[in-house]
Amino acid sequence: MNIINKYCGRPLWFTAILLTAFVTGCSSNNDTSTTDTTTDPAALTVTLTNPANAATAVATNQKITATFSESMNEATLDSASFTVIGASGPAIDGTVSLDAASNTAIFAPVSDLTANTVYTATITTAAASTTGKTMASNHVWSFTSNTDPDSVVPEVSSTNPANATADFYLNRNITASFSESIDPSTVNITSFTLAGNTVGDVTGDVSYNDNVQVATFNPDANLASSETYTATLTTDVQDLASNALAAKVEWTFTTGTTVVQSRPAVNLDTAGDFAILAKTAITKTGTAGTMITGHIGVSPAALSDIAGFSVTRVGTYATSDYVNGHIYAADLDSPTPSNMTTSISNMETAYTDAAGRSDPDFTELGAGNITGMTLEPGLYKWGTNVLINNAGVTISGSVDDVWIFQIAGDLIVDNAAKVTLADGALPENIFWQVEGGTGVAIGTTAEFKGVVLAQKAITVNTGATVNGRLLAQSAVTLDGNVVTQP
Repeated sequence: MNIINKYCGRPLWFTAILLTAFVTGCSSNNDTSTTDTTTDPAALTVTLTNPANAATAVATNQKITATFSESMNEATLDSASFTVIGASGPAIDGTVSLDAASNTAIFAPVSDLTANTVYTATITTAAASTTGKTMASNHVWSFTSNTDPDSVVPEVSSTNPANATADFYLNRNITASFSESIDPSTVNITSFTLAGNTVGDVTGDVSYNDNVQVATFNPDANLASSETYTATLTTDVQDLASNALAAKVEWTFTTGTTVVQSRPAVNLDTAGDFAILAKTAITKTGTAGTMITGHIGVSPAALSDIAGFSVTRVGTYATSDYVNGHIYAADLDSPTPSNMTTSISNMETAYTDAAGRSDPDFTELGAGNITGMTLEPGLYKWGTNVLINNAGVTISGSVDDVWIFQIAGDLIVDNAAKVTLADGALPENIFWQVEGGTGVAIGTTAEFKGVVLAQKAITVNTGATVNGRLLAQSAVTLDGNVVTQP
């Protein structure tokens, strides 16, 4: 789903709440508190930072980036709204720019960072989207520098299609995966090109997604039939330390004569506005490590059923130091109760949609044990539990592809298991519909990707990370986890 259009077509209650936020006032550009100043549940958020919060051994010559949930107003991003401060202060000198294609602000320090120093980066509520939305509060994160600059050149780890591929579909995007994070401003229509042997240069849009470290070339029109194409990445492509590709990278492929008929994604509607949504409870255990990027909510449960987050009730929403977003519950001020009823209903409808998809491409794959497999796009169906042990699983496909996993039993992700995305696959296009009587168990230090639609509970054990959404028709339990809404 295009993040720029993510909130288009939302119900009228979004508009009503946005107007409420407008008339209740805006925060000062210099506000450093963590108090929310808007009641819009679709408020602007920072979805990804590089370095990540609490990162260590950050190269001293690295640029700092923040990716937003919506298209940004470049005029609101400057050295006042995006600051980086060392342990002893003051704010370091740097230039701020915007890569509009990826909604990413880039802070480039004028000189290298000081070695072995804790830095704090801040995006203030002065940053605004092109539609005028601002964040609920300042987004603040910290990281620690290394002793040395980064001199390692980035590499292209894979492409989709691969070199020499035949019969490539006419309506597919072309992607390249990198070995490390790339400066998004260096990935553009000049540095990533596509040309046919007989049709010449292809026009299209180019974007970069740092969440999966993938560049995408999206042609303006379907490719020509039975044509040989060459995709090229030039040495203008650089990492965040300004190291360029060692040499130009080229790969060729030949199209067939058909288009791919992709299965549509599951429509989450307003449930898609949450990183975590549950009917009975959201519980955080453990004393450290939890950070949720996105909104969380419960209904018909009350705010008291969101436990362990040290919440502060504001009115129509609540806040927590563990949540980069809003907290919603059925007993908050109007119109939140009715809004939450709608979102829960949308979650249940999405579950029914995913469970009701017919004509699966794969049935009882691996007798329920998909460990070590590479899963191509499609509809998968099991009448059993599904297991991913510590050898992990790879989900491979383009940014356009969709995976729907229908699981009649439970989903069990063992300790240290990793769900790896390859060739441009996006977590928001992966749907785990889990019917089992226990639900979903994500093991200690596991790395999970995708949208979970569980009829029962979801348990995320110590240190596991989730890049996706946790949507449960009972409870969600966390223990020192990072959950990032894509």
